[in-house]
Amino acid sequence: MAIDKAHARRGFDEAIKVAGKKANNSKAMEGLKFCNELFDIERKLKDLGPQERYEQRLLHSKPVLEAFLAWLKQVSEECVPQSHLGKAVSYCLKHWEFLNNFLLDGRLEIDNNRAERSIKPFVIGRKNFLFCITPRGAQTSATTYSIVESAKETGLKPFEYLEYLFTELPNASVDDLYSFLPWSPTIPDRCRTKK
Repeated sequence: MAIDKAHARRGFDEAIKVAGKKANNSKAMEGLKFCNELFDIERKLKDLGPQERYEQRLLHSKPVLEAFLAWLKQVSEECVPQSHLGKAVSYCLKHWEFLNNFLLDGRLEIDNNRAERSIKPFVIGRKNFLFCITPRGAQTSATTYSIVESAKETGLKPFEYLEYLFTELPNASVDDLYSFLPWSPTIPDRCRTKK
């Protein structure tokens, strides 16, 4: 389920904006500090392998989450449910199980921002899809988007990769198709982004 810390954090951020000058000592600021602390921990763990990240999260993030939950329960009894703060607290409590999923595996990310960025081209292009008036046109658009986004995700330059595919695939045999997939080590360097 696409419930993440970035969405939880956004609720407290909005409550702070509404509070204006009074926000410096507000409960919304306290909630935001919990979220920021979790993101700070994640930044420090980003270069670790999945197993070590998992262990470090249990050591550092889990106590923050436990304190955050206790704080949320206390504040939920004190604030107006329909206020911005009340909505932010309610969101966190309602989705608490999902907000903790990143603790289950070091390969999981704390938020789904990367996934949301990946689907952004589809959202922006959805009006263009109105012109896919046939099933074949829709299938072609879906295939093209899939190829381009897979190329981006695996560190390839989409234009150069498509150019390579259009040049080389017509002469390839069925047995060679695996070597054209974006994660294949045989993709030429000119198609790769410099990292």
